[in-house]
Amino acid sequence: MNIEKKKIALVTGASRGFGAALSEALAENGYHIIAVARTTGALEDLDDRIQSKGGTATLVPLDITDEEAVKRMCISIHKRWGGLHLWVHCAIHASPLSPVSHISEKDWEKTISINITATGRLITNMESLLLAKSGTAIHIDDKVSGHKFFGNYGSSKAAQRALFESWASETIKTGPNILMFSPNPMPTACRARFFPGEDRSVLFQPSQEAARLIKQL
Repeated sequence: MNIEKKKIALVTGASRGFGAALSEALAENGYHIIAVARTTGALEDLDDRIQSKGGTATLVPLDITDEEAVKRMCISIHKRWGGLHLWVHCAIHASPLSPVSHISEKDWEKTISINITATGRLITNMESLLLAKSGTAIHIDDKVSGHKFFGNYGSSKAAQRALFESWASETIKTGPNILMFSPNPMPTACRARFFPGEDRSVLFQPSQEAARLIKQL
């Protein structure tokens, strides 16, 4: 299928874990993938897997905290495709677990920058692209706020959820469509940082959860 005739899906945090699995699954379902992540090598590996199955992708090595780079990317998307059919926000900073009273200033600032500030700026930049194609934005949720030692990461995920929930309330009549998706526990690098000793064989595979999300679309 010609790229120009495909639906366009942008995945932030596409290089590994659930973001990578979802990018592959969407490509298999006829989407052209705009894969955004910081790690060029991992993006190239993703592209190889997508191409091996007949899919197509555009790789964007980018730090989502770089506001000007995000703006340039969105301008390029508008000029090339006129908008987006889908945006899935998988990018996350998984800060080390610690008691709230021991959260380091460096980890706190990095968590706020990536998980909260960058998410808000992405919403600002993505809205017009999604409106142009009657598109959908999906927040990948992780409801761990209030769990012990999750004060830093959990509060940032709660803030992300609040941003998307308010956005959803504001756009019921105008669009874009806003969805929340909570994957089952998966053996990702992010989860391994939190639970290094758990039995990973009992967890759900990212490909399984990607298929479950696509069914909801």
